[in-house]
Amino acid sequence: MALQQIDHADDHMQECIDNCLEATQVCEWCADACADEEGMARCIRLCRDVADVASLHARFMARDSGYHRELGELCADLCEECAEECEQHDYEHCQACAEVLPKCAESCREMASA
Repeated sequence: MALQQIDHADDHMQECIDNCLEATQVCEWCADACADEEGMARCIRLCRDVADVASLHARFMARDSGYHRELGELCADLCEECAEECEQHDYEHCQACAEVLPKCAESCREMASA
């Protein structure tokens, strides 16, 4: 059964799940690529935090956890902080994060306030 067919996953939730999964992927890529660069410890840590929390948030929404709203707030905060960090670096992977994460943060905030 596709997630869109699950009763509790409306269009907004599905979009947020998709954004969280995209954030997870781009942050995993960024953290791995930054491991080869000098002075990127903060970026790596933030990307790893986003990847973990965003994937957990997607899973919480998929199973309609009563805690997904609280986790959505945390995910949004982390996405915003990580995007700010990544904006400062000229690497392709950092710029990809800076582009993807604000969209994830926005949809997570919407889910948290729904």
